[in-house]
Amino acid sequence: MNKTLIGLQWGDEGKGKVIDYLCQDSDVIIRYQGGNNAGHTVVIGEDKFVFHLIPSGILRKEKTCVIGNGVVIDPKILIEEIDSLKKKGIKVSAKNLKISAFSHIILPYHRIMDSLREKGRIQKIGTTKRGIGPCYVDKVSRCGIRMVDFIDEKVFSFKLKDNLREKNNIFRKVYNFKGFSFKALYDEYKAYAKVLKPYVCDLIDYFNDNRNKNFLFEGAQGTFLDVDFGTYPFVTSSSVISKNAILGSGLSFVKTKKTIGVAKAYITRVGEGPFPTELTGKLENSFRQLGGEFGATTGRPRRCGWLDLVLLKRAVLLNDVTDIVITKLDVLDSFDSIKVCTQYRKGSKLLKSFPYSLEGITPVYKTFKGWKSPVNNVRKFSDLPKAAKQYLSFIEKFVEAKISFVSVGQKREAIIKKQ
Repeated sequence: MNKTLIGLQWGDEGKGKVIDYLCQDSDVIIRYQGGNNAGHTVVIGEDKFVFHLIPSGILRKEKTCVIGNGVVIDPKILIEEIDSLKKKGIKVSAKNLKISAFSHIILPYHRIMDSLREKGRIQKIGTTKRGIGPCYVDKVSRCGIRMVDFIDEKVFSFKLKDNLREKNNIFRKVYNFKGFSFKALYDEYKAYAKVLKPYVCDLIDYFNDNRNKNFLFEGAQGTFLDVDFGTYPFVTSSSVISKNAILGSGLSFVKTKKTIGVAKAYITRVGEGPFPTELTGKLENSFRQLGGEFGATTGRPRRCGWLDLVLLKRAVLLNDVTDIVITKLDVLDSFDSIKVCTQYRKGSKLLKSFPYSLEGITPVYKTFKGWKSPVNNVRKFSDLPKAAKQYLSFIEKFVEAKISFVSVGQKREAIIKKQ
């Protein structure tokens, strides 16, 4: 059975752990969009693994992990990730990691451009400054450097020279930045290309030869960071929603039977942008400390708030979600009462439909009694506290999608399958 896994909020929902769990029943795990602005975390025993580009399925033996054409790749970061895994005894080779020849590469001028643009704008986006957006801009502008170009020294040399001629003019004249030396950049990145070349392949042929295997598509970020359907302009630079899995990987002949959406039992956001249920003060700090709400990629503290069911229901619709995974239920263990947003108000009016913008929105809450009991060691849904089950049941009914799994802790085994 082929499955797509997608974040239903603003990212950081705990997708890495869920992918690690679900890929037990999958053969090939495919990352189809984004770049190293993502951070998927898996904890096994005392070891903590944070993935930025490689699917977390790499931790499972006999699985093949794929980085699709919809991903933008920082070669230096990817090599560091491969080396880090090897040092921890994880096998990474051309047999279990494959990179699309059509994925685009991030170069230092993308990262600098990302930073300079953000610095110079009145309206800040809250970018991770990893060069993701500028790389996608070059892709659409048809001056991007694909992996197939990168591993060919002559093609890479020509395209890099051509790009630097344009980029350095912009850096000097617009941003008063000195620009980049072709030789230094070429020599450094030519070495990276040699390391990555064995992993590069024609994914269309690979997928076709393996079409009878089970595929798991791994999304990065979250639904409301989607460049079309998110809280624009405070979004990422790629299409996050589930239907992009096919476009971003090249599996047009593969049908997915399940779309699994991941959401926290509350909600967080990193960077700028509207956030109707955002908390401040002691309550927000409680969420941060209890949930470890600091970015796996940037280390930035996450903004925290009560679960927004209006937003979640919209995400379920956008992604055609069949199953939901609720993560970090254990973070709510100590609260006397728990709120969820069930409706939006703008000014004095209750909204009857989902708004085009979340600016100026006031949440309307329903309050639940807390369960005041630790759930991190619970492994059966029936053993959860009554109040926790009531909370989850309300979520299911409101968003009109079943909850199939509940994560109750950071460790790999802290997950409940709901029968």
